[in-house]
Amino acid sequence: MSVHRFSTALALCALGAAVSSAWAYDPPPRKPGLWEMTMSSSARGEGAQAPMVTQQCIDAATDKAMREMGQGVNKDMCSKNEVTSSGGTMRLESVCKMGQTTATTRGTVTGDFTQNYRMDMQVNYNPPLMGKSEHSMSIQAKWLGPCKADQKPGDMILPGGMKMNVMNMPGRSPFGAK
Repeated sequence: MSVHRFSTALALCALGAAVSSAWAYDPPPRKPGLWEMTMSSSARGEGAQAPMVTQQCIDAATDKAMREMGQGVNKDMCSKNEVTSSGGTMRLESVCKMGQTTATTRGTVTGDFTQNYRMDMQVNYNPPLMGKSEHSMSIQAKWLGPCKADQKPGDMILPGGMKMNVMNMPGRSPFGAK
């Protein structure tokens, strides 16, 4: 798995855990319907990667399941997952072990989760992961409207038009963890 894809997966997991941790028992749900997420990233020495745009159709049940999946991955991999919230901004910090590498992530999350949200993350790897010591990432998400007629909750449209449903994956995790 490339550093870009791994870091993207880690950021999505962190978002699920961050949202759940910030609001103890009742995190703010995303508005049901079709969401578009634009992920941009760069690793030290690589420069910016082309943005990756995905769409996901959700309802309340799939949104909750995605948050729980993120929490499960973080629980298995991360020794630290702290979230503070002030003035509409969540700040998060996590320390996660990936094989021999420790990834320390610091980031912010802003937005209302009904129309849009934004996450900005900086990850430092020690020792470097796949030759990279730093990775920055931004995820901009916006609600597009109701899901399309041929979509069901959990459907993701990946770059290139590939369609998959995260609820049908082995272990029900989009990142390979159970």
